[in-house]
Amino acid sequence: MAKEIERKFLIKRELWQPQRPGVEIRQGYLSLDPERTVRVRTKGAKGYLTIKGKNQGISRTELEYEIPYEEASQMLEELCLHPLVEKTRYLEQHGQQLWEIDIFAGDNEGLAVAEAERKAVEAQTGKTGEKHVLVGYYLVEAPYVVEYIHTINGKLGALVGFNKE
Repeated sequence: MAKEIERKFLIKRELWQPQRPGVEIRQGYLSLDPERTVRVRTKGAKGYLTIKGKNQGISRTELEYEIPYEEASQMLEELCLHPLVEKTRYLEQHGQQLWEIDIFAGDNEGLAVAEAERKAVEAQTGKTGEKHVLVGYYLVEAPYVVEYIHTINGKLGALVGFNKE
């Protein structure tokens, strides 16, 4: 069974510009149960169904299956909770780390998050920002509001290595 180990960071959008084109992603949730989330996603011209288990520290079980794009689109429109999460994902290599940078649109316009997948729990250091704000399914229940983030953390996290400060 696959394990997901990731770290997410809020980034200052004005300090980062994409180096290459991104891919459009739309995602929705069939289940928001913290014990297990079930996500449907279209990414470019592909569809995916993902089941994620409960967090165990900084890792959790993740199973992802490619499904027909048409079926994923139908599930997003007819079965998933709304609003859907819309974003453009950019991949950026910085040193040995590949970063996924998500620039959100729609109800979460203004949110920018960098995610680093890790191979081992031992590789994790530091703290993330307010956890619930960066969890994908939370964006369905409470879409991002810039003022809310500022009240949580007056000094927004910047993407390590991309920050000019």
